[in-house]
Amino acid sequence: MHSYNSKHFLKIFFSVQKGDTLKVLAWPILGMAIYAAVVYYLEVHFLHLDEDSRIKNLSLIHTLLAFVLSMLLVFRTNSAYDRWWEGRKLWGKLVNDCRNFAIKIHMLLAPEDAENRLFFQKSIAYFPHALTEHLSKTTTEKALDVDYSDFESGILVHGPLEVTEQMTRRLIQLRNEGKLTDEQLIFLDTQLTGFMDVSGGCERIKNTPIPFSYSSFVKKFIVLYVLALPIAYVITIGWMMIPLTVFVFYVLMSLEVIAEEIEDPFNGDENDLPIEKISQNIERNVAHIFAH
Repeated sequence: MHSYNSKHFLKIFFSVQKGDTLKVLAWPILGMAIYAAVVYYLEVHFLHLDEDSRIKNLSLIHTLLAFVLSMLLVFRTNSAYDRWWEGRKLWGKLVNDCRNFAIKIHMLLAPEDAENRLFFQKSIAYFPHALTEHLSKTTTEKALDVDYSDFESGILVHGPLEVTEQMTRRLIQLRNEGKLTDEQLIFLDTQLTGFMDVSGGCERIKNTPIPFSYSSFVKKFIVLYVLALPIAYVITIGWMMIPLTVFVFYVLMSLEVIAEEIEDPFNGDENDLPIEKISQNIERNVAHIFAH
């Protein structure tokens, strides 16, 4: 995720980052400029259409469709941002669960029990890294599309599940050895369950994208809307319709590109969540807790 100071308006305005939509849409924008220029030549210099032409009436349809398109883009952008923000809340919960679990284990285990203390310190610190790696896998994104009967046992590995399973097994072992009571085991279960709740929530975002038909329809609507712009307005505006068509296309498609990027906040793109940095921060917090 790109960090910036929102008060530096000019720096933000003139900056071009890796994830800037202008770089992503450079070739489509060029194509749209050529298309608008061709329409201008055909209508003005070839067909010699004037303001009395019926083509001018297409502007009325554009006025009506503009409202519909704006509502679609608002819904599209809000849906994508809701997924991004839900992912951030899940990782915020993971930070708290890791800290609380580390504090409880640190207080409950005897100071001289170095082996178990080291085990939980490493396991808690490793869990967010395991989740990060798990969310970056193609198998996680396509989890709902896979026929698991085609795979042999042990091929598909779920890192966060294995880490949580190991910690649960160690807690039960400590209970059986008398180092933890049943009440203390229940006391620790809240955060341990929270680990898998976060993992499941992130997987839900990762493997359930915006419905394809909706995403496809928005893209087609934008393209067709912009393609019709120069046809309807070039008679009245003239050659100025070429840059205006390019600008409208850039604005509308940028909203769609941004929505596509942030709807999967674990993909490592410029505007995605900094989950690796959050994982490193958790690791430092856990080390600090066990060091005191």
